[in-house]
Amino acid sequence: MKHLNTKLYIWALIIISLIIYGVYFAFSSSYVEYENFLDFLKPLSFVVIVDAFIVSIFVKWLWKLKLFYPWFVPFPDLNGTWKGVLKSNWKCPNTGKKPNEIPTILTINQTFTNVSCVMRTGEMCSESFTSGFIINLETDSTHIVYSYKSDPKADIKHRSAPHFGTAKLSVVNNQLILDGEYWSSRETTGTIHLKFWKKEKLDIYLDEFGEHPMSTLDK
Repeated sequence: MKHLNTKLYIWALIIISLIIYGVYFAFSSSYVEYENFLDFLKPLSFVVIVDAFIVSIFVKWLWKLKLFYPWFVPFPDLNGTWKGVLKSNWKCPNTGKKPNEIPTILTINQTFTNVSCVMRTGEMCSESFTSGFIINLETDSTHIVYSYKSDPKADIKHRSAPHFGTAKLSVVNNQLILDGEYWSSRETTGTIHLKFWKKEKLDIYLDEFGEHPMSTLDK
């Protein structure tokens, strides 16, 4: 996450450490005498342990809280399943026809230091192998960008071969919409429009999301 402000986190850790020192001294000064500088270093191990605990809690859970975005955590929490449509200029090699809008879901698995994406339709699964955020403070815009490998189902590989591609999605409407485009090694491009659906991260495409339009064109 190249957008993390290291200096900000260092200062935050220093302030937290000083607060822990202050609390420690406030509760221990009544029965412990501090006569020299070395006495003040004795609580150091305790402070480090508490710091490590706070950092681990923040990295695991607290970074997702909206109160930290965007001043402390520069990227939004996009964890969950997103549902929408994909529109492609791809043409079926057998019929020369373009499919209508393709129902699709995007599952995002995000931690404080990493993000990965898996897109699914009724005919394929595309998994990211590299991904990240592009944040422009001047235009107040945030994008998630990922490169992927797409593996169509075995019974349609005669017209849709495995391929690589890249998608760039804008995070809009208070992190409730992802809107953007993709391009692939098959020399195809298209648009993607997704809305946040739920925090549950689906690992399968359900029939209720809609049939892939190519399945009807093949008939």
